[in-house]
Amino acid sequence: MSAKDKFHDVVKTALQNDGWVITEDPLRVPIDRITNMYIDLAAEKLIVADKEGDKIAVEVKSFLGASNLSEFHTALGQFINYRYALEDFEAKRILYLAVPVKTYEDFFTMPFVQSVIQRSNVNLLVFNPEKQEIVQWKN
Repeated sequence: MSAKDKFHDVVKTALQNDGWVITEDPLRVPIDRITNMYIDLAAEKLIVADKEGDKIAVEVKSFLGASNLSEFHTALGQFINYRYALEDFEAKRILYLAVPVKTYEDFFTMPFVQSVIQRSNVNLLVFNPEKQEIVQWKN
């Protein structure tokens, strides 16, 4: 199991503040008899008592390294692998990539990155680390 991202607990708190119930920390996704993948968080938000609730999984990335582009390559590859594994394990759960608002504004709004996000069908959860709140959901 990999180490928690620097903003793991911030995103967890932001989700809880937004009404989500954390159900797994981390979410274990079995991919064969001896190997598992671990997505940072799993959460549910009940809509109403007599309907099935929304379920999400969130992979948290800080983008605090020397190169946002390099970290983006890694995060995108990890996200795609997680999404495919999650589709086999729990297809109704929607995967999100959580990124800090500053990184979103400075990097994720660039046309090339926007194009890759759109073509790769990456759902984004943009969060404010200082306020521990969700700023935006991008599907």
